[in-house]
Amino acid sequence: MRLREVPRVVWVLAGARFLSSATSFVMLFLTLYLTGPRGLDTATAGLVAGGSGLGLLVGNFTGGRWGDRWGHRRVLVSASSVSGLLLAATPWLPLVVLVVALPVGAYLAATAGVSTGALSALAVPRGDRRTSVAIGRAASNAGFVIGPLLAALLVSVSFDLLFVVDGGATLVIRLAVGRTLPADHDHRARAAATDGRHGLWRSVRADRSLVVLLPAIVLVDIVYRQLYTTVPLHLRDAGQPVLLYTVMIAVGSGLILLLEIPVAQRLRGYPSYPIIGVGYALVGVGFACFGLPVGVVTTILAMTIVTAGEILYKTTATAHVLDAAPEHLVGQYQGLYTGASTSGGLLAAPIGTAVYAVSPALLWPLGCGVALAAAALVAASSRVRPGRRTPAGAR
Repeated sequence: MRLREVPRVVWVLAGARFLSSATSFVMLFLTLYLTGPRGLDTATAGLVAGGSGLGLLVGNFTGGRWGDRWGHRRVLVSASSVSGLLLAATPWLPLVVLVVALPVGAYLAATAGVSTGALSALAVPRGDRRTSVAIGRAASNAGFVIGPLLAALLVSVSFDLLFVVDGGATLVIRLAVGRTLPADHDHRARAAATDGRHGLWRSVRADRSLVVLLPAIVLVDIVYRQLYTTVPLHLRDAGQPVLLYTVMIAVGSGLILLLEIPVAQRLRGYPSYPIIGVGYALVGVGFACFGLPVGVVTTILAMTIVTAGEILYKTTATAHVLDAAPEHLVGQYQGLYTGASTSGGLLAAPIGTAVYAVSPALLWPLGCGVALAAAALVAASSRVRPGRRTPAGAR
């Protein structure tokens, strides 16, 4: 599929992702807010923030069910409306209410995100979903480049503005998307259409290659997310300025913006598993390079290799999981991939920092080994024949 052939729905959702990423500040500053204006001690703030992370994880794993059942546009609009209102109201919520509101808001935001991915996937035929996934990821990365800078400006004025602007932007995006996306089919017709069809877990168990692939997604994201946990500690402890870390992240984001869509288009005719496996292996090799003597050249080299792996595996793996989904389970399959990736992200900090505390030098070869193990799992899953026929057009 050429870019000019991409449906309007995909571009609308990509624009929504850009704006959402550019105005998603809360998780970046949540612990600072809780220990600052809210006056919580560090341990309590960590528990509250952890509750939000749990809400996000559960929303990714289960939120797709609502869209598959009731319609993804309907769920996207409803979930984002409530989550936006909760965010905007956060500065005025009593603490006892806030402890519940934050996880609920995170759950609803994750549910809306799953429906966004499902709508983008359903707008294009199987086999062409790598392009739509790449467009959405590029838009998100572009937003993340702007977001932290805007958040820093807001914090300099007031922490409360973070929540008001984040929640308000969510409501604005919801309004724009709600008026642009085509209406869902009547939910009663959708429910009737799914009667008698296989449920999620029966469908997943029947696709044995996918059962092997999902744990590999968790493993590689544990390694990849060290970029935001132990890598900055490593650079700091090596006496490097914060500037080097920010430049490293900017290089990665820039490469994704420049290359992810062209690479996805160039490789769209190739089978998924070899591309995913090579991507995982490159993440491992790049991660090992962080163990080299620390300097500008070695740090940028390591980030470039890791980013090359990310460009290969993220888009391809996401599209592969969506292509494997029966039509009535696209939202839940989207949630499976996002939930597996989120699980790796949540495990990354405690595992990585624990290893780093024991032996910083051990972290890099160990992480490389984990990523290579994920690549081996992908190679193994490519040799496992699914229990059901792969849908036409899927790779």
